[in-house]
Amino acid sequence: MMATRRETPSGAVLTDTGVITVTEEARHLVLELRADEAQADQLGLWLEVSGAQGGEFTYDLYFQALDDAGEGDVVEVHDGLPLVVPFDSVERLRGATLDVRDGGMVLVNPNRPPAPPSGPPPTADLSGEVAQRVIQVLEHQVNPGIAAHGGYAELVAVEEGTAYLRLSGGCQGCGLASVTLTQGISVAIRDAVPEITSVVDVTDHASGANPYYERAKK
Repeated sequence: MMATRRETPSGAVLTDTGVITVTEEARHLVLELRADEAQADQLGLWLEVSGAQGGEFTYDLYFQALDDAGEGDVVEVHDGLPLVVPFDSVERLRGATLDVRDGGMVLVNPNRPPAPPSGPPPTADLSGEVAQRVIQVLEHQVNPGIAAHGGYAELVAVEEGTAYLRLSGGCQGCGLASVTLTQGISVAIRDAVPEITSVVDVTDHASGANPYYERAKK
């Protein structure tokens, strides 16, 4: 079925079908969750790529006002459920399916981030403005929090909108390292430094005391 397209007042593209497929189970679950939010009828489910980890994209899903969608963002309506895909995530999520498995929300995405170059991670001059702002976020927002668990995050390089981080101390080999990166560190960096669109963990977790291996997404 061809998508019906029109623009919202904010300039977002509104479609009936398009980038994301939402199963009926996922749609019902999201609508149930949204019903508990204040002014639920004004909220859309926002889905965006937050970074990359272990050869897979990582994601943020959250409720936010539909009117906040801007020019270039795609807003799809799935039988009463508006779903917003920010502009930077559109091509990285095209063809993905939002589903429910074992009672939890899963995103099946045929797209993969570019393979990292072989050998050591890229090095860069960290004296640049963007790199220095990332370092400030790590020093003042991130490391004081994870220090309580013996962890430490350092910036290795910044290249084309990607920040490469290395976790050490209690974070290396930790089974929660992926959660820490995607839900905490990545969000903090991208909120404070919008020039950064993805955060990549280059830590050798296998050498930690409790090696961490992320199960591949199906």
